[in-house]
Amino acid sequence: MNQYQFEQIAKRMERRYGKIRKGEEEKHSMLLFPMESNLLKIHRKYPDANSRRLEEAILLALHEVEMHITGEQIDVRCFEGQENIRLKNALMQAFDPFTNREICDVLEHMEKIDFHDKKELENYYKEPVLCILRIQESVKTMLKRNGADGYFDFLERTIGTLITNNEEMNYSIYSDSNQPYMQ
Repeated sequence: MNQYQFEQIAKRMERRYGKIRKGEEEKHSMLLFPMESNLLKIHRKYPDANSRRLEEAILLALHEVEMHITGEQIDVRCFEGQENIRLKNALMQAFDPFTNREICDVLEHMEKIDFHDKKELENYYKEPVLCILRIQESVKTMLKRNGADGYFDFLERTIGTLITNNEEMNYSIYSDSNQPYMQ
C-alpha cells in the first residue's frame, strides 16, 4: 500500500458510512467520550503522541476496521510508528472486540454479534467509524488553528478535568435496547 492509498481509507469509510454533521456530536457522545478520553490519557503519558501522530493513528484504526470487515490483510507497517500505534490502540480499545477482550466477552454474553458475519460486522462498526471520522475532522481543524498539540489542547480544555490519569482504557457498546453500556 502506498501513501495515497493509505490516505484514501478515510474517504472510503465516509462513502460507506457517512459522517457526523457539525452540531450532531452529542448524539454520539457515548462513544466519542471513551475514544477521546483514551486518546488524552495516551497523550498525557506520551507527549510525542501528538495531533500529527493522531492523524496517522486514525487512518491505521480505519484500516484495521476495514480489515475486520473485509478479511483482507494489507501490510501497513511502513506507516506505523510507536506513537501512532499507541494512539491507534487507544481508539480501538474504546470499541473493538478484536482489540479489547472485555468488549468481546460482553458482546458474546449478550449474543449481540456473529464475528464471522461480514454484514453484522459492518453494522457494528458504523458508529465507531462515524466517531473516528468526526475526530479526524476535529484534529485537522485544531492542527490548523493551534499546531501539533492543537487537538489535545482542545481536549484538555473541554473534557480534561473529567479524565483521570490512570492507564485504564474506557469503552462503550450498545445493548439490544440501544442503551449504552460504558466501562
